[in-house]
Amino acid sequence: MAKLSHDDILAYLEEASILELNDLVKAIEEKFGVTAAAPVAVAAAPAEDGAAAGPSVVSVILSSFGESKTAVIKVVKEITGLGLVEAKGVVDKCPSPIKENIGVEEAEEIKKKLVEAGATVEIK
Repeated sequence: MAKLSHDDILAYLEEASILELNDLVKAIEEKFGVTAAAPVAVAAAPAEDGAAAGPSVVSVILSSFGESKTAVIKVVKEITGLGLVEAKGVVDKCPSPIKENIGVEEAEEIKKKLVEAGATVEIK
């Protein structure tokens, strides 16, 4: 078998059709037991680093309404859009979720409002 130079291989690749290149990739995968999916793994690496930094979607849980139940009810009403009776029901059932599956920044803002009203809040 004649040894091919890099230039010969590159010349073939330049002139080959997409179907021929696809067949070549499949043949290389079968012959050497490899896959051409490596670029996908490289693209997924930053997502793993982001996941290690923390969750992107969280829930705000009201742990306790503290000493100022009325102020907390007003804030819960404002945040959730519930009526006064429904908001009171949520506060009475502590610990209870206030908002679920929201962004971290929004959760921090909600937590700040509730803490200012006297509540104890968890972000999970």
